[in-house]
Amino acid sequence: MTIEIKAPTLPESVPDGTIATWHKKAGEAVKRDELLVDIETDKVVIEVVSPADGVLAQIIKKSGDTIVSNELIATIEAGASTSAGKSPGEKEIEPVAIDNAATDEPMLSPAAKKIAEENGISIDSLKGSGKNGRVTKEDVLEFVNKAKSPVAVADMSNDAAKRVDMSSGRVEERVPMSRLRAKVAERLLQASQSTAMLTTFNEVDMAPVMAMRNKYKDMFEKTHDGVRLGFMSFFVRASIEALKRFPAVNASIDGNDIVYHGYQDIGVAVSSPRGLVVPVLRNADHMGLAQIEAQIREYGLKAQDGKLSIDEMSGGTFTISNGGVFGSLLSTPILNPPQTAILGMHKIQDRPVAVDGEVKIRPMMYLALSYDHRMIDGKEAVQFLVTIKELLEDPARILLEI
Repeated sequence: MTIEIKAPTLPESVPDGTIATWHKKAGEAVKRDELLVDIETDKVVIEVVSPADGVLAQIIKKSGDTIVSNELIATIEAGASTSAGKSPGEKEIEPVAIDNAATDEPMLSPAAKKIAEENGISIDSLKGSGKNGRVTKEDVLEFVNKAKSPVAVADMSNDAAKRVDMSSGRVEERVPMSRLRAKVAERLLQASQSTAMLTTFNEVDMAPVMAMRNKYKDMFEKTHDGVRLGFMSFFVRASIEALKRFPAVNASIDGNDIVYHGYQDIGVAVSSPRGLVVPVLRNADHMGLAQIEAQIREYGLKAQDGKLSIDEMSGGTFTISNGGVFGSLLSTPILNPPQTAILGMHKIQDRPVAVDGEVKIRPMMYLALSYDHRMIDGKEAVQFLVTIKELLEDPARILLEI
């Protein structure tokens, strides 16, 4: 029985995706729930698994192809095996690549053949180190190197172009931009061209928060089943209180309309192997410090494993980005449209400051609030950031909501 493999249903905010990597070739046996292909969107990588045991009969969409929701990408012959004969009505299996095993020529990988052809190397002169004498791209590169020819070798495997000058050892590599990086670039241009973005700065004395954290962190972790008390939960709670007082900062722009949100969905930037991603704390105004810390940790682990879902990164009414974990002392965060503001945290650094007429060394952090001036006045933005500063410098006010 032929089973159609279709792309998953994508949300409205994700118009299309790209076939990233096929983990199986046409003609190979597959098992139920075995990973078949990765589909990359501008937010996440979606894994598509086999719905049944059988053989991957046909790959319709190849790596690099663009797909939309529910588009047919492959077919599987359920219950079939690679050694079984074809039934009269069965589709012929189309392999991705065909080896030269049936000929007298050495077996070459597609990348090796490409390099050999571009450098005028006779296939008969190559000796393979791969399985069953297969000639790999490394074999071809080594052959060129031994010939001491100062030519540039183009390696087009995996959609990448690498040029190696054998005389100097200088290497250049050209790879396609990932959808995530392309989307970051698109959002940056969108934010700079379609918003009136300004940034206001302030600084906060982190000593009170640090003192509270040091005093209660062990008890907090013990009480909340191993959840550690970090700084981000204080910033999230402070932002929530400030957003309640300045609803325009929590609003978004939709065409000529202003949408005021009666809830606070806070996006928190976390690091992943593909770059920074922004999962969202839904209804963060209903979450305590422990819930916030636990959710952020879960998102961080998912981001490292590439398991964040599209829903977990969709929406959000306000964003917090912490460049301080990478050592940033001061930066200008970029708006995430249609949101109208984003808060940037930075590195905590001991600095001399004036306290009650005396110079003292305090752990200080610069804060940055980028905002859309079409929606938020400068006075409102400054007052919002000052509110966060005041709440963090007297963290009991966060818990008391005063």
